[in-house]
Amino acid sequence: MSVVLKKAGLADAERLHGMQVESFMPLLLKYQDNEMSPAMEPLEKLRDKIEQPHSCFYLIERGHRVAGGLRVVDLPERGLCRISPLFILPDFQKQGIAQAAMRLVERLHQPRHGWRLDTILEEPGNCHLYEKLGYARMGPARAIKPDMHLIAYGKAR
Repeated sequence: MSVVLKKAGLADAERLHGMQVESFMPLLLKYQDNEMSPAMEPLEKLRDKIEQPHSCFYLIERGHRVAGGLRVVDLPERGLCRISPLFILPDFQKQGIAQAAMRLVERLHQPRHGWRLDTILEEPGNCHLYEKLGYARMGPARAIKPDMHLIAYGKAR
């Protein structure tokens, strides 16, 4: 079954929020990063992100079922796009959906200087996904907690 991206709007905010909480809850429970976890983000903040200029949320569908979400932030002054966040519902994980969604979004948005994103260094599956897609680690990891570090990734166009 193919993966499709559908542009999301304010009418999709509650659905996106619920999926984001469900998708990031295992990481929140594991790392207890209450200040930064997307699982703790209030619905109003997600609504604000949907309305931000240069911000585009997508629903990720597989077989006419919503499997997750993805947000692209266009940084035109830097010629970059940033992915934040990307999430796949637990029932749809490990099926290649995130990889397909990333490839699709990279075709839809074509920044002059490429892409940026952050992920948790201690999550090897996340790091493997981005490296398989051609992203490279950029700079040192930033400690969030003693057992949690964020690593920046970038991909040239």
